[in-house]
Amino acid sequence: MSSNNASGKVVSVDEQAFEKAGGQAVDEDGFPVVDETPEFEAAVEQETQAKVDANHPDGIADTSQDRIHGVTLEQEERIRAREAELERISAQAELGTQDGREQRTREVVREQCGRDEPAPAERTDPREMLTQEELAAVNEQAMRISDEVQGGWSRAVVAKQLAEKVQRGRDVTKAVLETLEELKAAPGAIVPIADVPDVPVGEVTVEGEITQLWDPSDTSISQVGLIEDDSGKIKFTIWEASRKTVVSEGETVRFRAVKKNWYQGRCSIAITGWSRIEFPERGRWWEE
Repeated sequence: MSSNNASGKVVSVDEQAFEKAGGQAVDEDGFPVVDETPEFEAAVEQETQAKVDANHPDGIADTSQDRIHGVTLEQEERIRAREAELERISAQAELGTQDGREQRTREVVREQCGRDEPAPAERTDPREMLTQEELAAVNEQAMRISDEVQGGWSRAVVAKQLAEKVQRGRDVTKAVLETLEELKAAPGAIVPIADVPDVPVGEVTVEGEITQLWDPSDTSISQVGLIEDDSGKIKFTIWEASRKTVVSEGETVRFRAVKKNWYQGRCSIAITGWSRIEFPERGRWWEE
């Protein structure tokens, strides 16, 4: 009894030879076919010249088609990427120097926030809101305050401060008192000596005549004495470490930025290294 298990697929002799040869092409006799076509490779000089041509500006710019002639695909991709990067940098630099950039930025922010930028508030002089009578009183008191406390605000600033308080409902007398206290505490304002204890600051500026000097009780003290003006007098101490110039009895001096001290309920002033001694009658001042 015969068997029909044989496969129906017929394999030719050439295919069997091809499989035996490990996938290599064979001839009709079963021998491997050798490709005798020579493989061409670029010489070193040719590769060098190709690189030179590919990187030459004229070679890159001369493109009649989408591809850059004379370069490989990898080189072309690098060139395209570099050109795109240069264009981006150039655009950023141009945008950074454009006129009106600040205005455009505000407009973009305003659009994103969904609201308009508020208009700047107009500042008006409070004196414009006063009546003729009130304005006359304010100007008169501003002149008096400026004469009483010198070296601080100008007369115009004092008048504005007074007018603002009157406009808020203060009467002129109360507005004058409040403005006086503020002016005495302002840096550089020459405070009447009698008001030094009441000024709400730790350093003041005073001016007056040296009426008395006495011997220091300690070597750390350079000078000690009394300074007096029309309102009163106060003890002062000039420390040796401050290295200030010597003052004499009968001289008019101005002590700037002197420190307030308290001892047994009495207020005095001390000239430190941060202080300054001026001589108004000499027309100049010394600061050591």
